[in-house]
Amino acid sequence: MSRKQITGIGPAPRTGADDNGCPILHVDMDAFFASVELLDRPELRGRPVIVGSPAGRGVVLSATYEARAYGVHSAMPMSRARRLCPQATIIPPSHGKYSEVSKGVMEIFHTITPLVEPIASDEAFLDVGGARRRLGPPAAVAAMIREQVLDRFGITCSVGVASSKFVAKLASKQCKPDGLLVVPAGQVVDFLHPLPVSALWGVGERTEQSLVRLGIRTVGDLARVPSSTLQRELGQAVGGHLAALAWGRDERPVSSHVPDKSIGNEETFAVDVDDPEMIKRELLRLSERVAARMRKAGHVGRTVSVKLRRADFTTINRSRTLREPTDVAQAIYTTACELFEAAGLERVRLRLVGVRMENLRPAGEATRQLGLGERETGWREAEQAMDKAIQRFGPDAVLPASLVRGKLDEIET
Repeated sequence: MSRKQITGIGPAPRTGADDNGCPILHVDMDAFFASVELLDRPELRGRPVIVGSPAGRGVVLSATYEARAYGVHSAMPMSRARRLCPQATIIPPSHGKYSEVSKGVMEIFHTITPLVEPIASDEAFLDVGGARRRLGPPAAVAAMIREQVLDRFGITCSVGVASSKFVAKLASKQCKPDGLLVVPAGQVVDFLHPLPVSALWGVGERTEQSLVRLGIRTVGDLARVPSSTLQRELGQAVGGHLAALAWGRDERPVSSHVPDKSIGNEETFAVDVDDPEMIKRELLRLSERVAARMRKAGHVGRTVSVKLRRADFTTINRSRTLREPTDVAQAIYTTACELFEAAGLERVRLRLVGVRMENLRPAGEATRQLGLGERETGWREAEQAMDKAIQRFGPDAVLPASLVRGKLDEIET
């Protein structure tokens, strides 16, 4: 396997870059899901591989860099990925394997520093300022992490070393795959300003179009525009945010205790569906999953959100805030169905549906006030009993009756 070492900045990085004042690391696994799959399929190394549904529905979860050379990327529809790279080997996802490796990688991070902020299963920020005396300077710690991940799991990662989270994340992206890039604290502006403006956090497709209309194409172009002008054109919050990032100003610390902002699940149908009963069964299935995840994490939520994607990829999102927070699937499902019905899509072919709970808080902080004469429904206690049965006997040990009927219908057909 290659082991690329990049330090410094610019197109021809210098070695021995100064990492003083650069305690923040962003570690990003390289093509994580695909790399894990190749551990069991070493004969596919060096070839284009896509992790996703072989049936052609859904989206790309991961792709090797050989597949990316053809334009394939994560979240791309599988149908398009196959057109771009028809010679790619497609591997269905094995989420259990990814979780196991991710857990092990995070354990390595925690042996380095307690200040670890996971961003996803395959990336995290680390503040290694307190590890200098024990393990050496940040660049040396970054090199050590890369070696440990490779030795223990046989996969590679890229690491950005910088004075802030924002710059560290950009640095890890710049040195992919299998690289290490230090952006010295005194050279942040030199690193940032040649980059396209789309590199900034918060610049999506629409914002980029607005900036290009103003003649702003690089981060340097944006830095030279007065903050007041950006706030007037993009709004006070977005304009001020981008003005600060253009000069490398990002004061956010690495937080090892980042609360979940939302919990959700979604499903792409094997074929487009326009049967309301089938869609509602899927909403129930998703509501059950979301509620179980919330109870396991010790959360309740107040806002139910549904995602409805039509056959033409048009996506409709609807949400409703409940009177009281809940982790009960029945309450989530009832609201999700009402949102689906209100969207007016009952006879429209849908490609994907999703259910998400937002506005989360710890379950211990939530209390329920019963109305006069109102009784407890017992749904929460019943679902907690289901959790125990599922934990012991498997995911299909206990199912709502409508989902059991749905499975029987599938068997019959």
